Amino acid sequence: MSLDFLYPVYEVMRNAGRCTNCRVCERQCANGVHFWSEKTGRMESDESRCVNCHRCVAFCPARALKIVRTDHTYKENANWTGQTMEEIYRQAGSGGILLSSMGNPQPFSSYFDRLLLNASQVTNPSIDPLREPMETRVFLGKKPDRIERDEDGRLIDNLPPQLQLDVPLLFSAMSYGSISYNAHESLARAAQELGTFYNTGEGGLHEDFYRYGGNTIVQVASGRFGVFKGYLDAGAAVEIKIGQGAKPGIGGHLPGTKIAADISKTRMIPEGADAISPAPHHDIYSIEDLRQLVYSLKEATGYQKPVIVKIAAVHNVAAIASGIARSGADIIALDGFQGGTGAAPTRIRDNVGIPLELALASVDQRLRDEGIRDAISLIVGGSIHNSADIVKAIALGADAVYIATAALLALGCHLCRACQQGLCNWGIATQRPELVKRLNPDEGARRLVNLVNAWKHEMMEMMGGMGINSIEALRGNRLMLRGVGLTEKELKILGVRHAGE
Repeated sequence: MSLDFLYPVYEVMRNAGRCTNCRVCERQCANGVHFWSEKTGRMESDESRCVNCHRCVAFCPARALKIVRTDHTYKENANWTGQTMEEIYRQAGSGGILLSSMGNPQPFSSYFDRLLLNASQVTNPSIDPLREPMETRVFLGKKPDRIERDEDGRLIDNLPPQLQLDVPLLFSAMSYGSISYNAHESLARAAQELGTFYNTGEGGLHEDFYRYGGNTIVQVASGRFGVFKGYLDAGAAVEIKIGQGAKPGIGGHLPGTKIAADISKTRMIPEGADAISPAPHHDIYSIEDLRQLVYSLKEATGYQKPVIVKIAAVHNVAAIASGIARSGADIIALDGFQGGTGAAPTRIRDNVGIPLELALASVDQRLRDEGIRDAISLIVGGSIHNSADIVKAIALGADAVYIATAALLALGCHLCRACQQGLCNWGIATQRPELVKRLNPDEGARRLVNLVNAWKHEMMEMMGGMGINSIEALRGNRLMLRGVGLTEKELKILGVRHAGE
């Protein structure tokens, strides 16, 4: 063995008494872990290739397989863990940066998990969502300062363009190229059925999906891939991507190996060429520059579509959001540092940015203090795990949430965090035709609809338990929250009291 040898992280446990040598595992694994050995006359495994995607386990008809984490270890050292040592060995051998996928796996505590919801009892009775009206519809966009009426007393419709959502949840940006055609179709069809929206990400919009334009948010990122007037006209809203939570201040890179014919056409770049998005927009170096792009996009779309500005959660995010609210944008999308992505430098992913909950609370309070909260709507994302996280996010000040990783899990993702390899065995983060077809858009859309409907029902139950019958009444209602195990400073930033108060 050499200095570069690293013991595999996972071991394939094959029950010889159950294994029938049917070779299903070999056919299902795009990583080449399983193979038939003529020498031994049985199935063998190259565990160094295993990413623990569980495809072989799920499809083994004899239930003969399981994947376990190896018990191989280094001498105990709390200061230098085995993972840290292996990362140094890899970089010493390659001279390259470490890449990771699908968000921060480090044991950072979630503030959502330390926030508890209030419940109604006697003086403020609860509401039964099965028998009483419950409004989960939200409108995203600028709200007018006042209601205006004509001389006959009729309301004057002075409402700027809005996004109407039947549930306060949208599917976040995931580009065609980073995820497959079938994954995009699943998201688009589910958004249409649910009365919400999905986001194209920075890879343009495939011509087949223009028919879902009424439920599509088109994104304009620094690389301007696939951006032209027809693309802008196709969507219901336009999102300017400044940053994302998984890699604040870092651009994007889709390897040329993923730029197949359809992706080349959609992104308007040569087939096989790397798609590199620079970190900054080279026409945006101030809020004034951002304002110019906002109004350029509004002009290009006839002032008929709201414009969203997506930013990562960073230390001065409240001041940034205040500037965006004055730039002419209609919606801010705020992405926390535990958000997922197809690939990010590991050190950036694990060390840059701040938690979504703290960023959300500080942004909402800053906009309220400046009297401009209704001048802009606020979508938040970055590790939204369940319906309770949505309720808590709205109580902290959000209008709606973005989900991405949870949506991919609904499609079958097993968080093996190897998206950058393009070998997704579940047909999600891949462009290989034989793998893409493993994700059935009919089944994918159905599972997404099931997930959101289940979360919607749970949200209604929680709101009913709080005696609240509409999302609008919940937004920014921090009296409905209490913290547990938080410091005074954390409680102050979140704007909530400790449990028992």
